[in-house]
Amino acid sequence: MTRAYNFSAGPATLPEPVLRQAQAEMLEWNGIGASLVEISHRSADFIAVAAQAEADLRTLLSIPDEYAVLFLSGGATTQQALLPLNFAAPGQTVDYVVSGHWGKTAVKQAKPYVTVNVAADGEPGGFRDIPARADWRLSADAAYVHITANETIHGLEYRDVPDVGAVPLFADFSSNIAAEPLDVSKFGLIYAGAQKNLGPVGISVVIVRRDLLERDGQPRADIFDYRSHAARDSMLNTPPTWNWYLLGLTVKWMLDEGGVAEFARRNAAKSALVYQAIDGSGGFYRNEVAVPVRSRMNIPFFLPDEELTARFVAESKQAGLLALKGHKAVGGIRASLYNAMPLAGAQALADFMRDFQQRNG
Repeated sequence: MTRAYNFSAGPATLPEPVLRQAQAEMLEWNGIGASLVEISHRSADFIAVAAQAEADLRTLLSIPDEYAVLFLSGGATTQQALLPLNFAAPGQTVDYVVSGHWGKTAVKQAKPYVTVNVAADGEPGGFRDIPARADWRLSADAAYVHITANETIHGLEYRDVPDVGAVPLFADFSSNIAAEPLDVSKFGLIYAGAQKNLGPVGISVVIVRRDLLERDGQPRADIFDYRSHAARDSMLNTPPTWNWYLLGLTVKWMLDEGGVAEFARRNAAKSALVYQAIDGSGGFYRNEVAVPVRSRMNIPFFLPDEELTARFVAESKQAGLLALKGHKAVGGIRASLYNAMPLAGAQALADFMRDFQQRNG
């Protein structure tokens, strides 16, 4: 079997060593006579796996002790609905900066519970740039300010942490967590669906400053209360144990490879290869995002017409380059270059792009 280069935006490619270890341990884990996916989440064996995953994630991201780390079922969209319930009082305003599709989704999830002030919106400009910080219209008494650190569909990424004063900054890091060093202390809360850089679909990570957990928030069921999950080490109910185990293996792999500083170097090199192929094409390929905020993780681009786009998708798949069709919201092509994508994959894509242009330009 030959594995192709998988450019899927999520669920995304996983490190091959992680998949091979999971394959080897699927039937029986650590000599216990059963698969890890079969044993109780409250057993000493699984609790040790969960504790090691948290310890390794804290090391990988340099998470301070004053932050709790939660491993929760579901994806980032679930967390978007839980943020106002946990951290905003009834009737309180929350500020959202919308820089793309997932910023809009975050607003939609919050609106049933709070007054949402869209402090800045990049949609009038076609989501080609992140609204300048000087233009944000922040509320004086907001419960928090929310940003989307990387827009998976539109391909924009914050390159600096915006200063929002004393109000806690919340951020969706689903598609660029662990892609480079990050000062967690500049945020009140960070959340991320795992299925891009941290592991498989079905589990999310929430990193939250412990003092914020003291907020009453709004009436909610215990299962929707971050405080209850934190008090029970993310085992308030049965967690997705296999997903948590795979997340732990992925984090350990990143540490073994050199940590976030090394992946920052790799991600810069990978994205440069693809952007060079775009920018050097004389307009045959177009990326419409402002250069200073171009994403390193998700690179959308367009060809001259739909016929060429369809041909590009079909031929790239035949060449072993998978899942390059753009999201239905924007069309075109999208290449996702998460941590598990090797440099050789980005080089193979750039080479294919040049060859395709020579044959069709």
